[in-house]
Amino acid sequence: MHVPTLIEKKRDGGELTAEEIAYLVSGFTHGEIPDYQMSAWAMAVFFRGMKPAETKHLTRAMVESGRVLDYPPGTPPKVDKHSTGGVGDKVSLVLAPLLACDKVWVPMICGRGLGITGGTLDKLESIPGFNVHLDERRALSQLESIGVFIIGQTEDICPADRKLYALRDVTGTIPSPPLIVASIMSKKLAESLDRLVLDVKFGSGAFMKTREEAKRLAASMTKVGKLMGVKVSYLLTPMDQPLGRAVGNALEVAECVEILQGGGPADVIDLVLDLAEQVSTAPRPQLARWLADGTAWRKFISLVYAQDGDASSLEKIAEVHPAPIIHPLLAQTAGSVRKMDAEAIGRAWLLLGGGRQTADGTIDFAVGFSGIKKIGERVKKGESLLLVHARNEQTLQSVLPLLEQATEIA
Repeated sequence: MHVPTLIEKKRDGGELTAEEIAYLVSGFTHGEIPDYQMSAWAMAVFFRGMKPAETKHLTRAMVESGRVLDYPPGTPPKVDKHSTGGVGDKVSLVLAPLLACDKVWVPMICGRGLGITGGTLDKLESIPGFNVHLDERRALSQLESIGVFIIGQTEDICPADRKLYALRDVTGTIPSPPLIVASIMSKKLAESLDRLVLDVKFGSGAFMKTREEAKRLAASMTKVGKLMGVKVSYLLTPMDQPLGRAVGNALEVAECVEILQGGGPADVIDLVLDLAEQVSTAPRPQLARWLADGTAWRKFISLVYAQDGDASSLEKIAEVHPAPIIHPLLAQTAGSVRKMDAEAIGRAWLLLGGGRQTADGTIDFAVGFSGIKKIGERVKKGESLLLVHARNEQTLQSVLPLLEQATEIA
C-alpha cells in the first residue's frame, strides 16, 4: 500500500478499509511509517472524521498491535473506569483503591497528560519511586495480592496507542472523536474487562465542548465496547471549572490523600462514588464508608508500596515537590464567583510547566494551582481566588493575565 495515497483518501473524505487501517497502524508501530506521515493522517482524521466501521477497525488494529491481558479461570470480575480528560481530574487515584476494597479486580492502564489535561501516570510519578512500568507477570501477581494496579502501556500492550497518543499531544489532533474512542477503548479492551464505566466530560476544560458532543462520543465508545464483549456504562459530567480545588501533579496527589483520609472537596467525592456505583458490587453507602473510614486509604498505601513508591511521602508530597513561588490571585471586588474557567486554568498550568510541550518533554511536578474557589462561592475583596505555584517569576508573570481572564466575580 502507498501511505500518501491513504492520507489523501482520508483527506478527501474517503472511508478506509480494515486492511488499510491495519496497514497504517502496523507500519507506524514498527517504525516503517514516520511520524510526519502519521501526523498528516491524524490531521486528516481530525477534519474528516471516521465512519463507525472505521473507528471499530482502528480500535481493533490498536488492540492487536500488542498483547491482551489473560487471567486465570475463576478470578473476580475485572472492572475499570476511563475519563475523557479534564482539568484537575484526579479521580482515578481515589477510585481505583476504592473499587479494590470490593470483591473485584481493577487492572487500570492509564495515559500521560494530553494538552491541558493532566495524566494519571504523571501524577503517580510525583510520588518518589512509584513505578508505572510493571511487566504483565508482576501486574497480575499484584492483582492477586491487593486487587489493583495502575500502570502505563507496557511494551507489548497497545504499543500503537502509546505512539499515537504521544504524537496527538503535540500535533493539535487531541480532540478528534474517533481517535479518542480508539485510544481509550484499545487500552481498556486490552485489559480484558468485564465492566467499564466512562466519565465523559463536556465544557470549556474538556475535549468535547457541549453535552451533545459528549453524548455522541459516549455512545460511540459504548458501541465499540459492546461489540467487543464488555459491559459499558457512562456518565456525562461538566468541566467548566476545575474538578476539586487543586490542579497540578503533586498538588492533586495531595488532594487525593486528603479525600482518602476522609476529607477533601465534595465534587470529587461525589463523582468518585457516582462512577464506583456503575461497576462495583457494593452499594453506595458501603463505598462511602470505605472512603470515609480509611479502608480505601490503606488500600492506596498498599498500591504505592507494591509499585515501589515511598508511601511515607504521601502526606508531605507538597514538601517533596515545593514550588519556589506561591502567589495568591486576589479578588478585586466582593461577590460570588461567577466564572473559574477550566480551559484557561489548564492553559496556565501548561505555561507553568506542568504539562508537555513536546512528545519527549519533561514536566514540573511542583507547579499548578491550589485553593481554587468554586463557582457560586462568596469571596471578600482581597481574598485569594487561588494560589499559583510557580517555578520562577517569569512563568508566574506569564500566567497572571490568563488567570485574570479565567475568573469573574459578580
